[in-house]
Amino acid sequence: MKEKIQKLKNNKILKIIGNIIYTIIFIIVLFILIIAILQRTTNNEITLFGYRIFVVATGSMVPEYEVGDVLVSKEVEPSTIQVGDDIVYKGKEGSFKDKIVTHQVIMIEKENDNYRIQTKGIANTKADPEITQNEVIGKVIYKMGILSLLQRAMSNNYVFYFVVFVPIVLLTFRQILKSRLDDDEDDEDQENDEDEKDRDKKHKNNDKNSNKEKTNKKS
Repeated sequence: MKEKIQKLKNNKILKIIGNIIYTIIFIIVLFILIIAILQRTTNNEITLFGYRIFVVATGSMVPEYEVGDVLVSKEVEPSTIQVGDDIVYKGKEGSFKDKIVTHQVIMIEKENDNYRIQTKGIANTKADPEITQNEVIGKVIYKMGILSLLQRAMSNNYVFYFVVFVPIVLLTFRQILKSRLDDDEDDEDQENDEDEKDRDKKHKNNDKNSNKEKTNKKS
């Protein structure tokens, strides 16, 4: 049994495959945890170098964005925003107050050094109330496809537990197995050391007995 375990442990291909799987699972779990923490604890008030991650909550931007899509926005200068851009803003009026909205720019006008912007959801029939540049959080620059699929899947509680806890269990199992293999190797090394010591001791005793026999013969 120990020999089989040792062979598995020394198999380079299995090591490479195991490390790749471990890394992929670790990255996925890490991304999920980061998104969950940022969204549930900060309400997206924290930026990472000007970038934020949002999850689409309504169907107002279908077919461009589906509910559950994960979007990345970047802080930009108001002067760079153009009609047709998708922006994220925090509403301050009416039904949009304190809500994070991701809609498409349909109008932008400059008055002195200030910009007035109007947006609209692609699937909506009415435009949003006008906003100022101070309400703009950023411009959408990327939709994260894989994370969007995971996010939609995680809306189901059963899938959520599977996606989050199963990888954690696998990672834990991997660490336990690795620790067990290391312990077995240490035990084997210890046994080999003890066997070697016994052989040395036996060899020394044989040498002593041989010397005694030679001394007796000379006498």
